[in-house]
Amino acid sequence: MSFYGRVKSRWRRSYSAVSDTVSEDYLGQRAPKGVRIGIMGLLIVLLLLTALGWYWSAEPESFDVRPSADNLATATPGAVTTATLMKVIDILLSKPGGYLSNDVIPPGVWLDNLPSWEFGVIVQVRDLSKAMRESFSRSQSQSTEDPDLALAEPRFNIDHLSWAVPWPESEYAGARDYLGGYLKRLGNDDAFDAQFYTRADNLSYWLGTVEKRLGSLSQRLSASVGQRRLNTDLAGASGARQSTPTPGERIIKTSWLRIDNVYYEARGTSWALIHFLRAVEIDFAGVLEKKGALVSVQQIIRELEMTQQAVHAPMILNGEGFGVLANHSLVMASYISRANAAIIDLRDLLTRG
Repeated sequence: MSFYGRVKSRWRRSYSAVSDTVSEDYLGQRAPKGVRIGIMGLLIVLLLLTALGWYWSAEPESFDVRPSADNLATATPGAVTTATLMKVIDILLSKPGGYLSNDVIPPGVWLDNLPSWEFGVIVQVRDLSKAMRESFSRSQSQSTEDPDLALAEPRFNIDHLSWAVPWPESEYAGARDYLGGYLKRLGNDDAFDAQFYTRADNLSYWLGTVEKRLGSLSQRLSASVGQRRLNTDLAGASGARQSTPTPGERIIKTSWLRIDNVYYEARGTSWALIHFLRAVEIDFAGVLEKKGALVSVQQIIRELEMTQQAVHAPMILNGEGFGVLANHSLVMASYISRANAAIIDLRDLLTRG
């Protein structure tokens, strides 16, 4: 036997002897009963926490927006949109594991994908509640804002990571209750102070915010592989200035530690938008049909639905653009970009006479 073979054989015998001794001392018959019970108990707890974390990591299923307003006539303008917003909040707070973003104990503190999904959802909840307060519920710029919406909207802006006072869960639930009060007044013919105006300019106002959110997500997803980008911040703005100078060309790349977070934020954003757009399709049906834009909304929903496909990989891969491995971020960016382009076209249709 060669010298290398003898060394390898001796190392194997030594390792086997040490491992047998460790097993016997801590898990075998020679180990104290308390040590054996403690180690086995720890292993069982870790196994249960892992299984619980896996269960909590499942993303919520889609739901039908029409039944969410079954307590009111769906012909009431704004009823479906408001009820859908409330349903999204309910799911955010009551899904398996509840609200996870601010958890500080296992297994919630270990999870990272679903909290990113939650952040994508809450950003869209904030944007829609802001549009309802500032635009949908007001007839003109000088009109009075709705009292329930004025109390609900700021509660959604509580730090989503806060684990002490104020608690996001209680603030979001309180905002949901105020939305419920607004919804009840919408269905009351005697409550003239609760209104929802399904005008084209109101819808365009909200879609403008959605357009910017999706544009930012698309750029962050595409930066998973890194790319050189020219500075176009002031392109086409004659005489415009910016506060601090920036290089004419920069390398933009999302940190590999953040790639899966951005990916799941995009999934949460898309999940929420699918339901909000379905509700808008119902509430703004008359305006959309008159503008010939109903099919545009349906196509946007189709593009966003593609982002909800199951991930058949143990992790979010970040291969090169045309490399051997897949790049899930670039695939997601493709669907987000197409939806964003369709929203730009939709806003153009809405602003035409």
